Amino acid sequence: MNIDLTDTTSGEINATLVKARRAMGSPAVGMVLTLVIVTDEGSHYDALKAANEASKEHPSRILVVIRRPGRSPRDRATARLDAEVRMGGETGTGETVLLRLHGELASHAHSVVLPLLLPDAPVVVWWPADTPEHPSKDPLGVLAQRRITDAAETEDPVMTLRTRAGSYAPGDTDLAWTRITLWRSVLAAALDQKQARILKAEVRGEAYNPSTELLALWLADRLNVPVERTVSDGPGLTAVRLVTDEGDICLNRGDGALAKLTVPGQPDRNVALHRRSNAELIAEELRRLDPDETYARTIRFGLDRLLAASEPAADEETGGENGGRNGGETGEEVAGKEDGGTAAESPGEAIVERSGGEGEAR
Repeated sequence: MNIDLTDTTSGEINATLVKARRAMGSPAVGMVLTLVIVTDEGSHYDALKAANEASKEHPSRILVVIRRPGRSPRDRATARLDAEVRMGGETGTGETVLLRLHGELASHAHSVVLPLLLPDAPVVVWWPADTPEHPSKDPLGVLAQRRITDAAETEDPVMTLRTRAGSYAPGDTDLAWTRITLWRSVLAAALDQKQARILKAEVRGEAYNPSTELLALWLADRLNVPVERTVSDGPGLTAVRLVTDEGDICLNRGDGALAKLTVPGQPDRNVALHRRSNAELIAEELRRLDPDETYARTIRFGLDRLLAASEPAADEETGGENGGRNGGETGEEVAGKEDGGTAAESPGEAIVERSGGEGEAR
Protein backbone atom coordinates (compact mmCIF):
# COMPACT_ATOMS: atom_id res chain seq x y z
CA MET A 1 0.00 0.00 0.00
CA ASN A 2 1.41 3.38 -1.09
CA ILE A 3 -0.20 6.67 -0.08
CA ASP A 4 1.08 9.98 -1.45
CA LEU A 5 0.63 13.15 0.62
CA THR A 6 1.43 16.54 -0.90
CA ASP A 7 2.00 19.71 1.12
CA THR A 8 1.23 17.82 4.30
CA THR A 9 2.11 17.89 8.01
CA SER A 10 3.50 15.45 10.55
CA GLY A 11 0.08 15.15 12.17
CA GLU A 12 -1.54 14.20 8.89
CA ILE A 13 1.18 11.61 8.27
CA ASN A 14 0.56 10.04 11.69
CA ALA A 15 -3.18 9.87 11.01
CA THR A 16 -2.51 8.24 7.63
CA LEU A 17 -0.30 5.60 9.27
CA VAL A 18 -3.07 4.69 11.72
CA LYS A 19 -5.66 4.43 8.94
CA ALA A 20 -3.33 2.31 6.80
CA ARG A 21 -2.67 -0.13 9.67
CA ARG A 22 -6.40 -0.51 10.28
CA ALA A 23 -7.07 -1.01 6.58
CA MET A 24 -4.54 -3.84 6.55
CA GLY A 25 -6.07 -5.44 9.65
CA SER A 26 -3.13 -4.77 12.00
CA PRO A 27 -4.01 -1.85 14.28
CA ALA A 28 -1.36 -2.78 16.86
CA VAL A 29 2.15 -1.44 16.47
CA GLY A 30 4.63 -4.34 16.48
CA MET A 31 7.77 -2.40 15.66
CA VAL A 32 10.83 -2.32 17.93
CA LEU A 33 12.60 0.88 16.83
CA THR A 34 12.60 3.89 14.54
CA LEU A 35 15.28 4.03 11.85
CA VAL A 36 15.87 7.49 10.40
CA ILE A 37 17.80 7.60 7.10
CA VAL A 38 19.18 11.00 6.12
CA THR A 39 19.99 10.98 2.41
CA ASP A 40 19.28 12.61 -0.95
CA GLU A 41 17.29 11.75 -4.06
CA GLY A 42 20.24 10.02 -5.72
CA SER A 43 21.05 7.70 -2.82
CA HIS A 44 17.75 7.03 -1.11
CA TYR A 45 16.79 3.98 -3.23
CA ASP A 46 19.83 1.88 -2.25
CA ALA A 47 19.67 2.99 1.38
CA LEU A 48 15.97 2.20 1.65
CA LYS A 49 16.46 -1.19 0.02
CA ALA A 50 19.11 -2.08 2.62
CA ALA A 51 16.90 -0.83 5.46
CA ASN A 52 13.92 -2.85 4.25
CA GLU A 53 16.04 -6.00 4.22
CA ALA A 54 17.29 -5.26 7.74
CA SER A 55 13.72 -4.60 8.95
CA LYS A 56 12.85 -8.25 8.28
CA GLU A 57 15.03 -9.05 11.28
CA HIS A 58 14.20 -5.85 13.20
CA PRO A 59 10.63 -4.66 12.46
CA SER A 60 10.88 -0.89 12.45
CA ARG A 61 9.39 2.37 11.29
CA ILE A 62 11.72 3.72 8.62
CA LEU A 63 11.73 7.48 8.10
CA VAL A 64 13.66 8.55 4.99
CA VAL A 65 14.59 12.24 5.17
CA ILE A 66 15.27 13.69 1.73
CA ARG A 67 16.30 17.33 1.79
CA ARG A 68 15.42 19.46 -1.26
CA PRO A 69 16.36 23.02 -0.31
CA GLY A 70 15.96 24.30 -3.89
CA ARG A 71 18.33 26.17 -6.15
CA SER A 72 16.70 29.55 -6.65
CA PRO A 73 16.14 32.10 -3.84
CA ARG A 74 12.41 31.73 -4.34
CA ASP A 75 12.53 27.95 -3.89
CA ARG A 76 14.71 28.28 -0.81
CA ALA A 77 12.26 30.73 0.77
CA THR A 78 9.32 28.33 0.54
CA ALA A 79 8.60 25.49 2.96
CA ARG A 80 6.71 22.36 1.93
CA LEU A 81 6.54 18.78 3.13
CA ASP A 82 5.66 15.96 0.75
CA ALA A 83 5.38 12.40 2.03
CA GLU A 84 4.91 8.89 0.74
CA VAL A 85 3.61 6.27 3.15
CA ARG A 86 4.41 2.65 2.32
CA MET A 87 3.04 -0.36 4.13
CA GLY A 88 3.08 -4.05 3.29
CA GLY A 89 4.96 -5.54 0.34
CA GLU A 90 8.69 -4.86 0.59
CA THR A 91 8.30 -3.16 3.96
CA GLY A 92 7.19 -6.43 5.56
CA THR A 93 5.82 -5.94 9.08
CA GLY A 94 7.25 -2.43 9.33
CA GLU A 95 6.33 0.99 8.00
CA THR A 96 8.17 3.30 5.65
CA VAL A 97 7.66 7.03 5.25
CA LEU A 98 9.56 9.04 2.65
CA LEU A 99 9.77 12.68 3.72
CA ARG A 100 10.74 15.26 1.11
CA LEU A 101 11.56 18.55 2.76
CA HIS A 102 11.44 21.48 0.37
CA GLY A 103 12.91 24.94 0.78
CA GLU A 104 13.51 26.33 4.25
CA LEU A 105 12.02 23.21 5.86
CA ALA A 106 15.09 21.23 4.77
CA SER A 107 17.04 22.94 7.57
CA HIS A 108 14.51 21.85 10.22
CA ALA A 109 14.21 18.11 9.60
CA HIS A 110 14.18 17.33 13.32
CA SER A 111 10.91 19.24 13.79
CA VAL A 112 9.28 17.02 11.14
CA VAL A 113 10.79 13.74 12.37
CA LEU A 114 10.16 14.18 16.12
CA PRO A 115 6.33 13.72 16.01
CA LEU A 116 6.76 10.61 13.82
CA LEU A 117 9.02 8.67 16.20
CA LEU A 118 7.60 5.53 17.78
CA PRO A 119 6.81 6.16 21.46
CA ASP A 120 9.05 4.45 24.02
CA ALA A 121 11.22 2.86 21.34
CA PRO A 122 14.91 3.35 20.47
CA VAL A 123 15.87 5.70 17.65
CA VAL A 124 18.71 5.00 15.21
CA VAL A 125 19.91 7.58 12.67
CA TRP A 126 21.88 6.47 9.60
CA TRP A 127 23.70 8.79 7.23
CA PRO A 128 24.67 6.70 4.14
CA ALA A 129 26.67 9.72 2.89
CA ASP A 130 27.16 13.43 3.64
CA THR A 131 27.56 12.88 7.35
CA PRO A 132 27.66 15.90 9.68
CA GLU A 133 31.01 16.63 11.29
CA HIS A 134 29.58 15.99 14.77
CA PRO A 135 26.78 13.41 14.45
CA SER A 136 25.94 13.54 18.16
CA LYS A 137 25.38 17.32 17.98
CA ASP A 138 23.30 17.22 14.81
CA PRO A 139 19.62 18.04 15.51
CA LEU A 140 18.62 14.60 14.23
CA GLY A 141 21.53 12.87 15.95
CA VAL A 142 20.44 14.28 19.30
CA LEU A 143 17.21 12.29 18.99
CA ALA A 144 19.03 8.96 18.55
CA GLN A 145 20.55 6.38 20.87
CA ARG A 146 22.63 5.08 17.97
CA ARG A 147 24.22 7.04 15.11
CA ILE A 148 25.59 5.19 12.07
CA THR A 149 27.96 6.69 9.50
CA ASP A 150 30.07 5.24 6.66
CA ALA A 151 33.60 6.55 6.14
CA ALA A 152 33.96 4.45 2.98
CA GLU A 153 31.50 6.75 1.18
CA THR A 154 33.60 9.88 1.75
CA GLU A 155 36.27 11.42 -0.45
CA ASP A 156 39.06 10.98 2.12
CA PRO A 157 38.23 8.03 4.40
CA VAL A 158 41.37 8.37 6.54
CA MET A 159 40.71 12.00 7.37
CA THR A 160 37.07 11.11 7.97
CA LEU A 161 38.11 8.53 10.56
CA ARG A 162 40.21 11.16 12.29
CA THR A 163 37.19 13.45 12.36
CA ARG A 164 35.10 10.62 13.83
CA ALA A 165 37.71 10.12 16.55
CA GLY A 166 37.65 13.79 17.48
CA SER A 167 33.85 14.02 17.53
CA TYR A 168 33.11 10.59 19.03
CA ALA A 169 30.25 10.35 21.51
CA PRO A 170 28.76 7.17 23.05
CA GLY A 171 26.37 5.69 20.50
CA ASP A 172 28.44 6.60 17.43
CA THR A 173 29.58 3.86 15.08
CA ASP A 174 30.70 3.47 11.47
CA LEU A 175 30.00 0.78 8.89
CA ALA A 176 33.74 0.65 8.15
CA TRP A 177 34.06 -0.84 11.65
CA THR A 178 31.10 -3.19 11.17
CA ARG A 179 32.74 -4.62 8.02
CA ILE A 180 35.62 -6.08 10.06
CA THR A 181 33.49 -7.86 12.68
CA LEU A 182 34.00 -11.26 11.04
CA TRP A 183 37.73 -10.62 10.60
CA ARG A 184 38.11 -9.78 14.28
CA SER A 185 36.13 -12.87 15.29
CA VAL A 186 38.24 -15.24 13.17
CA LEU A 187 41.53 -13.71 14.35
CA ALA A 188 40.48 -13.86 18.00
CA ALA A 189 39.46 -17.50 17.61
CA ALA A 190 42.78 -18.32 15.93
CA LEU A 191 44.72 -16.77 18.82
CA ASP A 192 42.63 -18.73 21.31
CA GLN A 193 43.64 -21.95 19.55
CA LYS A 194 47.32 -21.05 19.21
CA GLN A 195 48.92 -19.63 22.32
CA ALA A 196 52.04 -18.01 20.93
CA ARG A 197 54.02 -14.83 21.49
CA ILE A 198 53.14 -12.30 18.78
CA LEU A 199 56.05 -10.23 17.51
CA LYS A 200 54.43 -8.03 14.84
CA ALA A 201 51.53 -7.92 12.41
CA GLU A 202 50.71 -6.90 8.84
CA VAL A 203 47.34 -5.84 7.41
CA ARG A 204 46.84 -5.66 3.65
CA GLY A 205 44.01 -3.93 1.81
CA GLU A 206 43.07 -1.46 -0.87
CA ALA A 207 44.41 2.06 -0.63
CA TYR A 208 42.08 4.44 1.19
CA ASN A 209 40.05 1.57 2.65
CA PRO A 210 38.92 2.65 6.14
CA SER A 211 38.18 -0.90 7.31
CA THR A 212 41.82 -1.82 6.72
CA GLU A 213 42.92 1.18 8.77
CA LEU A 214 40.61 0.28 11.64
CA LEU A 215 41.71 -3.36 11.73
CA ALA A 216 45.36 -2.27 11.87
CA LEU A 217 44.58 0.11 14.73
CA TRP A 218 42.62 -2.58 16.59
CA LEU A 219 45.51 -5.04 16.37
CA ALA A 220 48.06 -2.42 17.44
CA ASP A 221 45.90 -1.40 20.39
CA ARG A 222 44.98 -4.88 21.61
CA LEU A 223 48.30 -6.66 20.96
CA ASN A 224 50.73 -3.79 21.61
CA VAL A 225 52.97 -4.83 18.72
CA PRO A 226 54.20 -3.07 15.56
CA VAL A 227 51.57 -3.27 12.80
CA GLU A 228 52.37 -2.60 9.14
CA ARG A 229 49.54 -1.51 6.86
CA THR A 230 50.35 -2.34 3.22
CA VAL A 231 48.44 -1.70 0.01
CA SER A 232 47.01 -4.47 -2.17
CA ASP A 233 44.82 -4.70 -5.27
CA GLY A 234 41.80 -5.56 -3.16
CA PRO A 235 38.92 -6.05 -3.16
CA GLY A 236 38.69 -4.30 0.20
CA LEU A 237 40.58 -5.90 3.05
CA THR A 238 42.60 -8.83 1.71
CA ALA A 239 44.98 -10.29 4.32
CA VAL A 240 46.24 -10.25 7.90
CA ARG A 241 49.53 -11.80 8.99
CA LEU A 242 50.51 -12.24 12.64
CA VAL A 243 54.19 -13.07 13.09
CA THR A 244 54.78 -15.30 16.13
CA ASP A 245 57.81 -17.06 17.53
CA GLU A 246 56.33 -20.36 16.26
CA GLY A 247 55.44 -19.21 12.73
CA ASP A 248 52.99 -16.96 10.95
CA ILE A 249 49.23 -16.94 11.51
CA CYS A 250 47.71 -15.82 8.18
CA LEU A 251 44.18 -14.97 7.15
CA ASN A 252 44.12 -14.38 3.40
CA ARG A 253 41.06 -13.41 1.35
CA GLY A 254 42.06 -12.69 -2.21
CA ASP A 255 38.70 -13.03 -3.96
CA GLY A 256 36.45 -11.15 -1.55
CA ALA A 257 34.46 -14.26 -0.65
CA LEU A 258 36.50 -17.20 0.70
CA ALA A 259 39.47 -16.81 3.03
CA LYS A 260 42.21 -19.27 3.98
CA LEU A 261 43.33 -19.44 7.61
CA THR A 262 46.85 -20.73 8.21
CA VAL A 263 47.95 -21.55 11.77
CA PRO A 264 51.33 -23.14 12.61
CA GLY A 265 50.99 -26.82 13.44
CA GLN A 266 47.42 -27.05 12.11
CA PRO A 267 45.99 -27.85 8.68
CA ASP A 268 44.86 -24.92 6.53
CA ARG A 269 41.16 -24.10 6.73
CA ASN A 270 38.79 -22.25 4.45
CA VAL A 271 36.65 -19.60 6.12
CA ALA A 272 33.52 -18.00 4.64
CA LEU A 273 34.41 -14.30 4.77
CA HIS A 274 32.39 -12.66 2.01
CA ARG A 275 32.04 -8.92 1.60
CA ARG A 276 28.73 -8.19 3.26
CA SER A 277 26.02 -5.94 1.87
CA ASN A 278 24.79 -2.79 3.58
CA ALA A 279 21.62 -4.65 4.55
CA GLU A 280 23.65 -7.19 6.54
CA LEU A 281 25.74 -4.44 8.12
CA ILE A 282 22.71 -2.41 9.20
CA ALA A 283 21.03 -5.54 10.58
CA GLU A 284 24.13 -6.21 12.69
CA GLU A 285 24.20 -2.66 14.02
CA LEU A 286 20.52 -2.80 14.98
CA ARG A 287 21.19 -5.85 17.15
CA ARG A 288 23.24 -3.72 19.49
CA LEU A 289 22.00 -0.32 20.63
CA ASP A 290 24.40 0.25 23.55
CA PRO A 291 27.68 2.17 23.03
CA ASP A 292 30.42 0.19 21.29
CA GLU A 293 33.35 0.64 23.67
CA THR A 294 35.76 -1.36 21.51
CA TYR A 295 35.10 0.90 18.53
CA ALA A 296 35.58 3.97 20.71
CA ARG A 297 38.89 2.71 22.06
CA THR A 298 40.15 1.73 18.60
CA ILE A 299 39.31 4.95 16.80
CA ARG A 300 40.69 7.09 19.63
CA PHE A 301 43.89 5.05 19.70
CA GLY A 302 44.68 6.18 16.16
CA LEU A 303 43.80 9.88 16.44
CA ASP A 304 47.32 11.27 15.87
CA ARG A 305 48.35 8.46 13.54
CA LEU A 306 45.39 8.98 11.22
CA LEU A 307 46.31 12.63 10.77
CA ALA A 308 49.85 11.67 9.77
CA ALA A 309 48.60 8.84 7.56
CA SER A 310 46.83 11.24 5.21
CA GLU A 311 50.00 13.24 4.50
CA PRO A 312 51.86 10.55 2.47
CA ALA A 313 48.80 10.16 0.26
CA ALA A 314 48.99 13.84 -0.63
CA ASP A 315 52.76 13.59 -1.17
CA GLU A 316 52.19 10.71 -3.58
CA GLU A 317 50.01 12.89 -5.80
CA THR A 318 52.66 15.60 -6.06
CA GLY A 319 55.86 13.59 -5.75
CA GLY A 320 55.65 11.49 -8.90
CA GLU A 321 55.79 7.75 -9.44
CA ASN A 322 58.97 7.18 -7.46
CA GLY A 323 57.44 8.72 -4.35
CA GLY A 324 54.47 6.38 -4.51
CA ARG A 325 56.26 3.14 -5.41
CA ASN A 326 59.66 3.29 -3.84
CA GLY A 327 59.38 5.81 -1.04
CA GLY A 328 56.71 3.94 0.92
CA GLU A 329 54.22 5.51 3.28
CA THR A 330 55.28 5.64 6.93
CA GLY A 331 52.79 7.06 9.41
CA GLU A 332 53.46 8.58 12.80
CA GLU A 333 54.27 6.14 15.60
CA VAL A 334 51.48 5.55 18.02
CA ALA A 335 52.03 4.46 21.60
CA GLY A 336 50.42 1.15 22.55
CA LYS A 337 48.16 0.76 25.55
CA GLU A 338 47.77 -2.32 27.71
CA ASP A 339 49.79 -5.39 26.83
CA GLY A 340 47.54 -8.11 25.37
CA GLY A 341 47.71 -11.65 26.67
CA THR A 342 49.61 -12.93 23.63
CA ALA A 343 51.36 -9.73 22.70
CA ALA A 344 55.08 -9.17 22.62
CA GLU A 345 56.32 -8.29 26.11
CA SER A 346 58.74 -5.63 24.97
CA PRO A 347 58.85 -2.16 26.58
CA GLY A 348 58.59 -0.57 23.12
CA GLU A 349 55.68 1.23 21.58
CA ALA A 350 53.02 -0.17 19.28
CA ILE A 351 53.58 1.27 15.81
CA VAL A 352 51.29 1.42 12.84
CA GLU A 353 53.18 1.88 9.59
CA ARG A 354 51.70 2.63 6.18
CA SER A 355 53.80 1.26 3.34
CA GLY A 356 53.22 1.13 -0.39
CA GLY A 357 52.86 -2.09 -2.31
CA GLU A 358 52.06 -3.54 -5.68
CA GLY A 359 48.85 -2.31 -7.13
CA GLU A 360 48.98 1.01 -5.32
CA ALA A 361 47.44 3.71 -7.49
CA ARG A 362 45.95 7.12 -7.03
